Amino acid sequence: MGNLYYGDNLEILRNEIASESVDLIYLDPPFNSNANYNVLFKAPDGHESHAQMEAFEDTWHWNETAERAFDEVIQSGNSDAAEMLRAMRSFLGTNDMMAYLTMMAVRLLELHRVLKPTGSLYLHCDPTASHYLKILLDAIFGKEFFENEIVWLRTNSHNMRTRTWVRQNDTILYYTKTARFTFNAQYTEYGEAQLGRFKPDEDGRLYKAENLTFSTANPARQFVWRGSVPPKNRSWGADKEQLEKWYSEGRILLKRDGSPRLDGLKVYLDETKGKLCGTNWTDISRVGNTSGERLGYPTQKPLALLERIINASSNEGDIVLDPFCGCGTNVHAAQ
Repeated sequence: MGNLYYGDNLEILRNEIASESVDLIYLDPPFNSNANYNVLFKAPDGHESHAQMEAFEDTWHWNETAERAFDEVIQSGNSDAAEMLRAMRSFLGTNDMMAYLTMMAVRLLELHRVLKPTGSLYLHCDPTASHYLKILLDAIFGKEFFENEIVWLRTNSHNMRTRTWVRQNDTILYYTKTARFTFNAQYTEYGEAQLGRFKPDEDGRLYKAENLTFSTANPARQFVWRGSVPPKNRSWGADKEQLEKWYSEGRILLKRDGSPRLDGLKVYLDETKGKLCGTNWTDISRVGNTSGERLGYPTQKPLALLERIINASSNEGDIVLDPFCGCGTNVHAAQ
């Protein structure tokens, strides 16, 4: 596609984006933080443009537009979304937060429509409304398709003064359209402590010992193998054929009696991709004041953050959609 649209993303989604045409959606919507963002876009040579543009007014009020959006969700045909939004209105009343959630709900319905069955959605938010947004997503996507909550440590606490805990992280809510979604595992570099777990074998290759069992009581994987058996609450992490293959390759550490150690799978450093990336992202720094990426956009996200999401949940040639766009980091990362 390679298209940029200017205008209300709700109308563009409805009029321009076909159903089940998008592989990955990342959205970083306004957080209802009651802030007006005025952005100075810089020219390619780094000089600030004289044309100042108000990117969006991050304030939402209950008015006729919100009431109309609420009615559209109620009449959308998604009974779970309608029931949830109605319950939220009963609890919150017709205030600014409710206006924000209604605005998001009507757009999330469209985003669910345009997502392919193999697609994923990542919604970037903060504690202001993340709990309400998750409930909405549960209703629209189905709670069984909530895959994970990613916590991004976006800043440290240096020089921050507050009467309570310093707020350091954002939340990224990760949902899929169905159970057959695209996902490519991501890896980070080992830290010094993790590298210290590796030691040389008789040939000088660095390895670490990993557990051969999983913390799941699967009767089909609780057989006796070469004199060893998992505890009652655990199971072998592979079938007998795979265990025998590792044994024949010399990848199993043995006890003195010759039976396999339950923690005896040899994993070689030169065969690993690094540490498997989890849901606590502490290795990606925010776009600092002196960063070469910095464009002057107040909520700009780092390129590495978007690259990780795109690499994990899409493949080359897939369609990536960012309905709020911001300063275009997602577009840049996808390209």
